[in-house]
Amino acid sequence: MSSITPPGVRTHEDPGLQPERTVLSWGRTMLALCTAAAIYLKWLPAHGAFVLSLFTVALCLSGGIYATQRMRYRRESVGIAGERITPDLVAVVVTSGTCLVLGVLGIITVIIF
Repeated sequence: MSSITPPGVRTHEDPGLQPERTVLSWGRTMLALCTAAAIYLKWLPAHGAFVLSLFTVALCLSGGIYATQRMRYRRESVGIAGERITPDLVAVVVTSGTCLVLGVLGIITVIIF
């Protein structure tokens, strides 16, 4: 049982299954967004205040991932134990879309500002 699982929640038997790998991959995404936010802050003197909006969006998305980790792990763990699990398409689409927008706006910031 992982330390992320609250007491009393039924989990699967194999700790190497999908929930742990999924939590790790979302953690890496969160770390990458925090790194991007730090890079945006470094751009602040050269590119102006618009960079603060990029910083805020990256940090908010990273915080959203952090805030939903426990729920995501619990849902997947219970889903595997009950042999019913569905992918979290909304989280993937929102994260992908936001990262794409951040990348495009970052390129625009460097070229125009």
